[in-house]
Amino acid sequence: MLDRIETVLDKIRPGLEADGGNVEVVEFDQETGVLYVQMQGACGGCPMSTMTLKMGIERAIRAELPEVTEVVAV
Repeated sequence: MLDRIETVLDKIRPGLEADGGNVEVVEFDQETGVLYVQMQGACGGCPMSTMTLKMGIERAIRAELPEVTEVVAV
């Protein structure tokens, strides 16, 4: 499952990297479907990181992997 998550993240990473950021998978809880990630670089302290997380990362992952119910930054 983590390989599939990374494949989806690889599709959106260029956009994050263009703004000086990135995202790292911390854990995927298969029971709840919650994916925990850590925002890195400029994304870690950006006031728009919540929007990036929910409208960008979560939307892209859930579109391809419906077993992921939510993406949470830690």
